[in-house]
Amino acid sequence: MPTERITFPGHSGEMLAARLDLPTGPHLATALFAHCFTCGKDIPAARRIAARLSAMGIAVLRFDFTGLGHSQGEFANTTFTSNVGDLRAAATYLEGRGMAPSLLIGHSLGGAAVLRAAPEIASAKAVATIGAPFDPGHVTHNFGDALGEIRENGRAEVMLGGRPVILGQEFVEDVQAETLGPIISGMKRALLVLHAPRDEIVDISNATQIFTAAKHPKSFVTLDNADHLVTDPCDAEYAAEVISAWVGRYLDLRPPAPPIGAPEGVVRVSEADAAGFLQDVQNGPFHHAVADEPLAYGGTNRGMSPYGFVAAGLGACTSMTIRMYARRKGWPLDGISVDVVHDKVHAQDAETAKDTRIDRFKRRITLQGNLTSEQITRLIEIADKCPVHRTLEQGAQIETELV
Repeated sequence: MPTERITFPGHSGEMLAARLDLPTGPHLATALFAHCFTCGKDIPAARRIAARLSAMGIAVLRFDFTGLGHSQGEFANTTFTSNVGDLRAAATYLEGRGMAPSLLIGHSLGGAAVLRAAPEIASAKAVATIGAPFDPGHVTHNFGDALGEIRENGRAEVMLGGRPVILGQEFVEDVQAETLGPIISGMKRALLVLHAPRDEIVDISNATQIFTAAKHPKSFVTLDNADHLVTDPCDAEYAAEVISAWVGRYLDLRPPAPPIGAPEGVVRVSEADAAGFLQDVQNGPFHHAVADEPLAYGGTNRGMSPYGFVAAGLGACTSMTIRMYARRKGWPLDGISVDVVHDKVHAQDAETAKDTRIDRFKRRITLQGNLTSEQITRLIEIADKCPVHRTLEQGAQIETELV
């Protein structure tokens, strides 16, 4: 996915650092991502969700709040209210580019911030939260003994996420005074709540309170054994899949109609895991799959292999071609299944070098229905006329260009 590194003025005018992940195809919608408390825009969960949504045609802006990451300002001088102000500023920036956000996503305290900001962002139609607190003041239990020092000295250093952070008294007072219940109840946006039952930072009871306070449409999905930061790539992948599947119900993601006679469209394959072989396979905003390699070959086996997709194409095309012919003839064909096994065999009988191998696809077709033997014979003949079958038999020309 192409990514722009940008800056925009935050709530106080100081410049905030951001990444704008853009679709390589049509731009169908825009999402605004708010990271977890003291985290940053580049945490694995944010990157994975952004990659998945951009493959669907949804641009994603993820930024560092004031005083965090590469953004200007001092975090000790920020508050929960100022974080909400940064979100509004990000939405204003996007609107100025003609990309007003229709989806808001927030992680942890960023989730509470998007719930608070949603009614003030007119373009927002859907909100997704990950491990968000219902009561923002809930996060102060993580400050431990530092609360006394903050009350006494106005600020103190606390350890959060394994690193020291300076917190000010204004932040503590502001976050403790925030009440989200009435705001969530009157939000009038579709809501998706994602939370892990074993979250040790924000108890899952918070998710229950958010869900209960919200009006329909609303959805609640568990992240099972995920930790609060969603550090496991499998958990981040699952969260991305759930959000991408859910949001299609609430945003208009229909791409512009292609001209008559144009190809079916671009099948875009994007690397999802640089450490392994996981790939996002996207054809338009609604058709997504993942490709991978088996464990034995260094993959994670989370999707079909490339050869598996080739076999799937042959099987699907075979079944569709048979159905089209039987439907046209009005024959009593009740069901079709096609098993395809791909193998490489020595080309002893081919007019090629002795040690070469050829691809062999074994196809087993099952036809259900009160069919005559003549009809069955004809349908098997028709199977050989499916376009993918012909392509595999005849070969294809592949043209490659560097973008």
